[in-house]
Amino acid sequence: MNVFWQHGFDGTSMTQLVDAMQINSPSIYAAFGSKEDLFREAVELYVASDGGSTMRALTGDGDVRDALRSMLAETIQTFTRHDEPRGCLIVLGARHLGPVGDPVRTFLRDQRERIRILLVERLLKAKQNGELGAEADEETLATCVMTFLNGISIETVDGASQPTLLAAAGLFVDRLLPR
Repeated sequence: MNVFWQHGFDGTSMTQLVDAMQINSPSIYAAFGSKEDLFREAVELYVASDGGSTMRALTGDGDVRDALRSMLAETIQTFTRHDEPRGCLIVLGARHLGPVGDPVRTFLRDQRERIRILLVERLLKAKQNGELGAEADEETLATCVMTFLNGISIETVDGASQPTLLAAAGLFVDRLLPR
């Protein structure tokens, strides 16, 4: 997972995978079938562990603003840890893939779509509970959050500090969803 996270699907060689997993390439192919299948399993592991904090933060019943703050804070902590590659595997994992229909690119887009759907559902619930005004457009708000969330990934790779990103996230939520 970390090799793909650091180099992306296209930038990861079989030699790097062999070194990281300490098994030979025929064993990798026997266990996973292909580099793409191994990548998919690595992404699923990432979602279940490091990347899952984003989704878990959206499932609670608390205030939507607090949920978004928590989601962004968890994301920033994950993306800025020094013992892991910086940024998001789901955002950065397909840096230089071919056409839009590329299977790996589509797979990663689908992973991001899962998060967007959770956001829409959480924002709709907040609208129904009266936390947001009736005029709130949950689809547009979710797109704003996804854009900010994906941007955090780039900022962390570029070296933005955790305190700076946390301050930006607080400002973002305050402006996006004023009380």
